[in-house]
Amino acid sequence: MRAALVLTLLVLATLMLLLPRDDPHYISQEQQLPKIAPAPGFMLTSQDGAQISLADLRGKVVAVTFIFTLCTATCPVLTPMMSLVQGQLGPDFGNKVVFASITVDPERDTPEMLKLYAQMYGADVVGWSFLTGPPPVIQDLTRRYGVFASKHANGDIEHSFLTSIVDQRGILRVQYLGVRFDPEEFRRDLLSLLRER
Repeated sequence: MRAALVLTLLVLATLMLLLPRDDPHYISQEQQLPKIAPAPGFMLTSQDGAQISLADLRGKVVAVTFIFTLCTATCPVLTPMMSLVQGQLGPDFGNKVVFASITVDPERDTPEMLKLYAQMYGADVVGWSFLTGPPPVIQDLTRRYGVFASKHANGDIEHSFLTSIVDQRGILRVQYLGVRFDPEEFRRDLLSLLRER
């Protein structure tokens, strides 16, 4: 009886090792992503004029990033990387994983401008919101997420590109800074949070 139990456990363990890592039944032996803190909440306006809050997205894994439409430095490099990952997530994108790109230039980034920006980068707005709000709200939110943003007299904005992942319970789990953003690592981390119970 005991030998049969040991044999069954060995077979199950072997089967788990043979499952591809993207399989939802795969149980990773790696350490889970750390729990940093409750993610700062927000209520902002989307590219379609809808009010969207982080609380509305509870139950989904949320990637939060900060951009602006006239950016010529990091945004044009990193937004397409996110667009690539959007395509790799298949049916999970929009249903279980969503992206929220928040502007650091709310004076110029109207919903209409954000909609054009989304179209330019092939964003699927079923699962990707481009958000704006009153400047004081945006300034407070960037600070609470740890993003640096400074507007110069000529209108140029210097900002850090920080991407944060929030789990299904609203807990901040990981942050990627600037060009160290690796799309494959990002995709794996999103899927690892989907596998958490």
